Amino acid sequence: MAARLGSFRHSFAEKREREKLFPSKGRYSELDGFPNIDEKGENSGFCLVRRKISESWKKLREIAVQAWEMGRADHRTIVFSAKMGLALMLISLLIFLKEPVKDLGTHSVWAILTVVVVFEFSIGATLSKGFNRGLGTLSAVGLALSMAELSQLAGEWEEAVIVVSIFITGSVMTYAKLYPTMKPYEYGFRVFLITYCFIMVSGYKTREFIHTAVTRFLLIALGASVSLVVNICIYPIWAGEDLHNLVAKNFVGVATSLEGCVDGYLKCVAYVRVPSKILTYQASDDPMYSGYRAAVQSTSQEDALVGFATWEPPHGPYKMLRYPWRNYVKVSGSLRHCAFTVMALHGCVLSEIQAPAEKIQVFRSELQRVGNAGAKVLRELGNKVKNMEKLGSVDILCEVHEAAEELQNKVDQKSYLLVHAESWEIGNRSKELEHPQDFLSLDDEEKELTKCKFHSKTALDLRSLPMSMSWDVGKSDIGANFTPPEPVPEEGESKTYENASSLSLATFTSLLIEFVARLQNLVDAFKELSEIANFKDPVEQSPPAEADGIWTRLIRHLKFRQKDGQLLG
Repeated sequence: MAARLGSFRHSFAEKREREKLFPSKGRYSELDGFPNIDEKGENSGFCLVRRKISESWKKLREIAVQAWEMGRADHRTIVFSAKMGLALMLISLLIFLKEPVKDLGTHSVWAILTVVVVFEFSIGATLSKGFNRGLGTLSAVGLALSMAELSQLAGEWEEAVIVVSIFITGSVMTYAKLYPTMKPYEYGFRVFLITYCFIMVSGYKTREFIHTAVTRFLLIALGASVSLVVNICIYPIWAGEDLHNLVAKNFVGVATSLEGCVDGYLKCVAYVRVPSKILTYQASDDPMYSGYRAAVQSTSQEDALVGFATWEPPHGPYKMLRYPWRNYVKVSGSLRHCAFTVMALHGCVLSEIQAPAEKIQVFRSELQRVGNAGAKVLRELGNKVKNMEKLGSVDILCEVHEAAEELQNKVDQKSYLLVHAESWEIGNRSKELEHPQDFLSLDDEEKELTKCKFHSKTALDLRSLPMSMSWDVGKSDIGANFTPPEPVPEEGESKTYENASSLSLATFTSLLIEFVARLQNLVDAFKELSEIANFKDPVEQSPPAEADGIWTRLIRHLKFRQKDGQLLG
């Protein structure tokens, strides 16, 4: 069945036809299914080898450029790599000394493995891994020595006892680490299982359970100690500081996205084709998209940083013994709640159904003011978080609330622009209910609704008001600015697209007001963080004093001399 002119199906069918006629670059031709390239001579052996070598060299250059850019973007990656090499070098030197244990070189692999596994990017992650590895090893050593003594008492059943104990221990420990509250200690459970099985099996072959257990524990302690000393003493990298900077950065990103969405909507920015990365919610270079996406996607990163930051000792500006890192996650959650609204605003910009430009311009100044005021609040809160400073005595939300109220008043005054007036039921239902028996057939709820419509018709009959197509925003009378909409020339044409386009402006406006309403929760979360973390008090800036002219200073001098004369007299 053919789509009706003006309907959704008709619009999307036209779009598909345009894409077939003008395919994007790099795709195959719609006519013959082959690339538009001349493949003559490309399949010869020499050409294939030369092309493979060229492609390999190009990939190596790209990898080298990416590695260089990664080091330039964050120089800490280079420092961390050098620290890892230094730790491995030190542990190798200690193993070569063969002191204080003579047979240290035999099991030296455990010290090297400990450095590789425990040495993490941040101090908190290193302490967490070191604690889990040490606790898992120590507890496994104790249990393994106990089970070794019991297995020796079993006599001929010694092997069976060892196998059964490994099965029971592996099952219980694996089930325990799946418990939600044990998630931070998952690595400790893994180390426990490895150590227990290693001691039981190797100790059974060598009959040196105690020597195997003590050697493994000493080597693990040695590797963990070297890792901690190198990581803490040489250019320490703190997970808490990364969390602090991440939350502050997300404020700026959401503010940039908010301004971009409002500006793009007011400029009626229309995408010829929405980028596939945005449609599939992947990383993109679009600042309007990447700002709020970074805030929404940072949940897992924040949870990991909080888990590591709790292990770190007081340092730098975070001098409290139990610093409230969890409150940073709470602030970020409130910011993420606002970012969801910005995501919806970006969806309005990307929508294929847009309001007419002349309608958007009616609310231009109010929408622009709300967007700028909301972005200003986010940036100011981000600076407060970054500088660890409390809010001042002035209400930070005063300006954005006034802007939202002004926008709401404008919506109340010009609400007729946010709907398709021809589709209103006012006036239509009343014609159907001309006979009293029709009104009596309605139930109570429909009667009340019909009464409201009758009253609304007497106050506002849109079909009797002239409507201006210029959507004048002046203060003249509403009746003088209205002219009836032009009738549709073709009977039966779908009105769905026209109705939806009228409502798209209402959607964008309501989302922007909703964003302002969510800012209060964000401010409350920041105030709680600033109080618990003992942020410094803000510096109240006094208004600059006016410079006194020469006549002002002369008059003040004369008055001072006159007062001195009166006192002497």
